[in-house]
Amino acid sequence: MSDYLLKALAFDGTIRAYAVNSTDTVGEAQEKHMVWPTATAALGRTITAGLMMGAMLKGDDKLTVKVDGNGPAGPIVVDVNAFGEVRGYITNPQTHFELSEKGKLDVRRAVGTEGMLTVVKDLGLRDFFTGQVPLVSGEIAEDFTQYFVVSEQVPSAVALGVLVNPDNSVKAAGGFILQVMPGATDETITILEQKMAAIEPISSMIDRGLTPEQILVEALGEGNVDVLEKMDVKFHCNCSKERFGNAIIGLGEKEIQDMISEDGQAQVECHFCNEKYLFTKEELEGFIDEIRTQS
Repeated sequence: MSDYLLKALAFDGTIRAYAVNSTDTVGEAQEKHMVWPTATAALGRTITAGLMMGAMLKGDDKLTVKVDGNGPAGPIVVDVNAFGEVRGYITNPQTHFELSEKGKLDVRRAVGTEGMLTVVKDLGLRDFFTGQVPLVSGEIAEDFTQYFVVSEQVPSAVALGVLVNPDNSVKAAGGFILQVMPGATDETITILEQKMAAIEPISSMIDRGLTPEQILVEALGEGNVDVLEKMDVKFHCNCSKERFGNAIIGLGEKEIQDMISEDGQAQVECHFCNEKYLFTKEELEGFIDEIRTQS
């Protein structure tokens, strides 16, 4: 079954809910970047959160999430749009530690407990919307919970999980976000708090084969979930040789001439998907001709 995400409402529209199975999506990111288990958990949780935040967008809107802690894994960057397409990377993918005291991948140690979570939204306006909060734990889910409360003033519960196989491949990945809307009663909030206190880890639910629909029932209770939309999600990078060519042209004639003189060619690599693009001497000379024609 391919990955997909659900948007839903609950308790007469006073709770907004999202749930996603992101196993294949996170698995593709792991393969592209040859990520080791602890770093995979950190990157996978961020990708999963990004997918659900993307589902909150409309039309051609898109956003970038950056988790920049003081741990050895380095910054994590994730781009996502409203159509379920995501790409992302972790700066030091070969970061791994022994399991934590709780027997889990030690994401906190990899990410660090000090730093910032930044969300930049491109809503098609002249200026971007930027929200930023300090990391509260480095476990990712708690940091996104803090972001929603502080930056968007929406009380939220965020659950994110990634299980990794012994061969470093992704066994299970997914998450859910529950958000309290205006009009929610104290009774509803109490029910949610009780559910969150007793709920099984999200990665275990995905590993057991629970669907996003079933996960929302676990989180919100039977008969309370009104599914609004189902959307496929996937790892997708929009890089291309043309885009990188335009970037090289933007460097100017002198920089391009230096590339020709030093290497006789240029090779660029996309941070998000590791795709490599080679520009020959002739192509670089063509860029110089284009610059001269425009000037």
